[in-house]
Amino acid sequence: ATRTKSADVERADSGIGQMPARKWRNRASETLSSLQAWEAHRPCTDCGERDLPVETDVQNRNQRRADLCEKCRKRRTERKESVLEFVNTEASYGEDLRIIKEEFYLPMQAAGLLSQEQLLGIFSNIQELIDLNENFLEILQEEIDQAFDQGDDDLMTVCIGEIFLEFVNMLPAFQTYCLQQSSSVNMLNALEKEKELLRIFLNVSQNDNTALRRMNLRSFLMAPLQRVTKYPLLLSRIIKATTEYHPDHGSLREAKSRIESHLEHINMKTKQEGNTWTLRSFRQDSKKKREVINIEMRETALKTVGWLREETRFVMEGSLQLAQPPDGQWVKKGSKTLKFQNMQVLLLVNMKRVSESSLESAEPGPVKDAVLVLIRDKNNGKFHLLREPLRLSNCIVSTDPDCDDTFELIEIRREAFVFRDSDRARTHHWFRQIRRYSKELGSWKKRRNALPNIMISTPHARP
Repeated sequence: ATRTKSADVERADSGIGQMPARKWRNRASETLSSLQAWEAHRPCTDCGERDLPVETDVQNRNQRRADLCEKCRKRRTERKESVLEFVNTEASYGEDLRIIKEEFYLPMQAAGLLSQEQLLGIFSNIQELIDLNENFLEILQEEIDQAFDQGDDDLMTVCIGEIFLEFVNMLPAFQTYCLQQSSSVNMLNALEKEKELLRIFLNVSQNDNTALRRMNLRSFLMAPLQRVTKYPLLLSRIIKATTEYHPDHGSLREAKSRIESHLEHINMKTKQEGNTWTLRSFRQDSKKKREVINIEMRETALKTVGWLREETRFVMEGSLQLAQPPDGQWVKKGSKTLKFQNMQVLLLVNMKRVSESSLESAEPGPVKDAVLVLIRDKNNGKFHLLREPLRLSNCIVSTDPDCDDTFELIEIRREAFVFRDSDRARTHHWFRQIRRYSKELGSWKKRRNALPNIMISTPHARP
């Protein structure tokens, strides 16, 4: 048999000659070099820049953390340190709260050094702060542990801002404590001068109880004030080290704004009560000013309806224009004939809790009640109610196609109101929300399948 030349076999098998094959191998080599060059200068996963250092050692290249540039690597380290500082200082704060209870409150109560009223005057709502701290810290620690378990050593999946907003209900508890701090210290000073046994107990505790770190009761009672004023600083550090593309960036800014607004509100209430001390002040902007006003309005509304804070949800709030038609014929006459006045309106919903826990994050149940609270604009620095809250279970809400810039709310057997917002879309949103709860709670809908609305007797419909 005749041997076939190798070149003939190559041409028969591959169909390419020696020159094309050499060119193909050169192109493959160039492509591989290009891929290696791109690999060495691939963009940073955080910022997208291509300033990564070229790693010649394969082992170092494999160990490079998450393809980060030096700047982002440093930022991640700072963020991790800031997150751990937030959690660790929250734990230290909680330890101080437990010392207040276990080393001062309970021994003084057991020994009968002070009456229950006097203990309440000094320690205020310390138990509420302890409960909130324990729940808040538990969620924070769970997030940290889960991140480490999933291999997230930089804690990038931990969202402090979102968690803080879930526990934003702890801010009113801080407000209660802060506003009573001045009277608490004055009462403690007076009782210490009056009661020798109390004075001896406090001196012995400070000098001999190692758990107190040679600190007196007054120092520990300042812990909640120091903690609430430190939140903005801690959040600012995390924000500075968090890229704007991070999913928690917006929540962190919102949490910082909320806490600063509450601190400004506490300062305002402190001045109104004639106290000279204030918490740390923050530069006000228009958003914070509005939030301070909203906090004050919410407090007025809650005090009026008498609901528990953890069972109350503020669905909508803001300025609306309100008119009361004299004869109920506003649809025929049109809204142009009505005289509107500006009003602050809050839509509050009282939710049944499925869980008996006092946590704000407890799962809400069905709606128990819903009201509209109408508040006049500020007069002499205070808010005043226009009238008692409108219970939506006793109201009918409707619109008319000819007057789509307004909606009407009729309180059965009483009054009728016409509402509108300066923005038509927001007027419709108000209407949909109010009508939703009116339908859900209204007892009138049960009569004849809610058909005879026109038969409901109101003062305006009577001859």
